[in-house]
Amino acid sequence: MPFSHLLDTSVYCQPIKPRPLDGVRQRRTALGDDALAISAICEAAVFYGLELKGSQRLNALYDGLLKNRLRVLPVDSGIAKHFASLKAWARINGRVLADLDLLVAATARAHKLTLATLNIRHFRGLPNLNVEDWSPRI
Repeated sequence: MPFSHLLDTSVYCQPIKPRPLDGVRQRRTALGDDALAISAICEAAVFYGLELKGSQRLNALYDGLLKNRLRVLPVDSGIAKHFASLKAWARINGRVLADLDLLVAATARAHKLTLATLNIRHFRGLPNLNVEDWSPRI
């Protein structure tokens, strides 16, 4: 089965959170690791968090639960073109969006993947981007 979803950092790091969301775990399990990928940007964000915390426990959790588990998609010139398109769209439409979020969105769009997130507001309305909100429904 080819991969179908790109996880943003909010979804990807759930297994090492103090209280991981059960719905995210269920959705990941239902799809399976072979259907999932992350952007190198997401991996960088997780590495940054691990460095910042400096926790042996968190590093061990990362090594046991996340390290080398999903395909990591690099940022290349194709992603850069999609990023430029999304950033221009955001500016023209008066949206202020973080460049790292736009790079993750560009990665999903370039690979025709559905972007799974807990932060739907970061990605809502971006053109030619399929987004799934994995946040708990209240």
